Amino acid sequence: MINRTPVPGDAAELAVFAGTSPYEDYVHASVLGSLQQPFTDAPDEMGFLVTTQVMELWFKLIVHEWRAACDAFAKQDLPAALDALERSRRAHLSLNASWTPLAALTPVRFNGFRAAFGKASGAQSVRYRMMEFLLGEKSDAILDAHRGDPVEHAELGEHLHAPSLWDEVLRYLHSQGHEVPQAVLRRDVTQEYEPDEGVVEVWRRIYRGPQHDPLLRLAELLTDIAESVERWRTDHLLVVRRAMGARPGSAGTSGLDWLDRRARRRVFPELWTVRSDV
Repeated sequence: MINRTPVPGDAAELAVFAGTSPYEDYVHASVLGSLQQPFTDAPDEMGFLVTTQVMELWFKLIVHEWRAACDAFAKQDLPAALDALERSRRAHLSLNASWTPLAALTPVRFNGFRAAFGKASGAQSVRYRMMEFLLGEKSDAILDAHRGDPVEHAELGEHLHAPSLWDEVLRYLHSQGHEVPQAVLRRDVTQEYEPDEGVVEVWRRIYRGPQHDPLLRLAELLTDIAESVERWRTDHLLVVRRAMGARPGSAGTSGLDWLDRRARRRVFPELWTVRSDV
């Protein structure tokens, strides 16, 4: 007879709970597990639904971290801002990996359940729109599209009227003595951010300065985040191209063409422009 030393987690070591386990009370796994309600018997729909819901959770975490970074910049607390951005960078890598279960979805398999979700579309995701607003891609039309849900409309409206992450970064640079143009600092934050040559010059000076400057670390961390966002958009484009080709999107968008335009948009554009001048 072989005697085996129990390892942590063996049934013999687990406590008996009077009600739900502390794990359940904290994570609410049963609630999460109850949210998957496929409309069809198609074998790929569960994976599509779970993947989409997981993405929504990553959106929520990334919005949380970017807002924390905004608050830290407003308080001129660079270490706290860098910590929040680094956490968001790691979260975004996991978000990007979420495409893996859908990456090989064929048109026939996708069509097995596509009609069931009707006009539902990721383009309608409020949390994803919060991410875009935090990146400076503001839109009154996007806000108006959610007017039918007062709670979502109000929450998204707060993000429309608040400075974006990029706005807060530039305000912080100004507070540290960098000559960010007044037109940028005083811009209407409800409007989409437009690249500015004066901002490029600020980053040019930072990149040409000491290579261990914390602001250079900030620039590179923001570039990492921008790259992750752009990779997510590109992967989205590729997944859709493989699963449905050039057919219109379920929400009435042009589908592939719309995603292609999104994928070509630069995030934090001045950080990309400055690389040609250093």
